[in-house]
Amino acid sequence: MGGAVSAGEDNDELIDNLKEAQYIRSELVEQAFRAIDRADYYLEEFKENAYKDLAWKHGNIHLSAPCIYSEVMEALDLQPGLSFLNLGSGTGYLSSMVGLILGPFGVNHGVELHSDVTEYAKQKLDFFIRTSDSFDKFDFCEPSFVTGNCLEISPDCSQYDRVYCGAGVQKEHEEYMKSLLKVGGILVMPLEEKLTKITRTGPSAWETKKILAVSFAPLIQPCQSESGKSRLVQLPPLAVRSLQDLARIAIRGTIKKVIHQEAVNKNGNGLKNTPRFKRRRVRRRRLETIVFLDKEVFASRISNPSDDNSSGDLEEAGGKKRRPPHRTPSLSPR
Repeated sequence: MGGAVSAGEDNDELIDNLKEAQYIRSELVEQAFRAIDRADYYLEEFKENAYKDLAWKHGNIHLSAPCIYSEVMEALDLQPGLSFLNLGSGTGYLSSMVGLILGPFGVNHGVELHSDVTEYAKQKLDFFIRTSDSFDKFDFCEPSFVTGNCLEISPDCSQYDRVYCGAGVQKEHEEYMKSLLKVGGILVMPLEEKLTKITRTGPSAWETKKILAVSFAPLIQPCQSESGKSRLVQLPPLAVRSLQDLARIAIRGTIKKVIHQEAVNKNGNGLKNTPRFKRRRVRRRRLETIVFLDKEVFASRISNPSDDNSSGDLEEAGGKKRRPPHRTPSLSPR
């Protein structure tokens, strides 16, 4: 799936192409896509394909085409502070982009079927946090990943504001997916070969919109354990922020605002009146030269080109001016 836009030479050119083709339509989504380099989620030997609008799969590792992720991000209508559940979270690429929008007060959970892919996603997340400039530029909602079948989520788990499923959902699982959603929430998933957006408008009221035709591998059905019982997936708890965390977030936000304002002022946009400092003038001494001609002394004063400036008024703090004292050199013959 993919191939809707031209390949880019780098991540920014890929995003430019997605914008031109109207897959990316909002500023928040564009910023998230530009902040995270898609190539960072590829294995080294496959990175030459990272900026093509194509899906990529190697073993259990899978990335959807950029045009698909663009439509998903736009359809989710993400806002700071929302809770997000990613079913089939894979490499964590989508979850990390979502985390840049959710901010420090959001919730960002992912469920992945394969334990090796969960480990891969955690490694990529750690790499992003340690090395990316974007981590410092955004208030990041760090994703939490768990391993398990997304069709076996514990029934006592919390509901979410936004839910995405990255595998084809069979019609018989549609109601299950809807049950994960809060009232007012949005669910995006491939349903019957169409990327579908479902909005929960009431306790039992829904609005459905078909976005585009897609082809996804279907959800894998749960396998029962030896005891005949399902292995319920326990999602991370919704932790309450500590006072220390809240203080850190507030300080970080203040510092970012100061840095942003300094950058704006430096660029001349919205420049505020800054305190004016008196420029210190340097007083230059006159160059005095004594010339010896035979046994007599000939005294001459050769002016420095800066004499005109040095003979001018000197400015002091407070705006007062004073004239330099006039000195006459004393010359005596030898």
